[in-house]
Amino acid sequence: MRAVPFQGEVPDAVMSIIIYYSSVSGSRDLKQQQSAIFQYLDSKKIKYEAVDISASNSAKEDMRRKTGNPSALPPQVFNKGVYCGDYSKFSEAVEDEKVEEFLKLK
Repeated sequence: MRAVPFQGEVPDAVMSIIIYYSSVSGSRDLKQQQSAIFQYLDSKKIKYEAVDISASNSAKEDMRRKTGNPSALPPQVFNKGVYCGDYSKFSEAVEDEKVEEFLKLK
């Protein structure tokens, strides 16, 4: 089940897993990365909140502030307001079968 995109400022405790993504992008790689994260989480029935940074400038600023990187691009993954990582870290966790650790679920 895919979460409905949230279009506002995200309180840290709204949902456990938060994925910042962009519904508007000319980058095929970015779209594939976002899709891969959503598909994986959906397949494992891991609930998450999808936050579209293209719908809200404050969401983009929030994402960048929380990552500590003023030029961070989506997708970015958080759990309870704690930064888990970007797509490359997520992909490594999938390959190493350590997604629960990456998502800070264990």
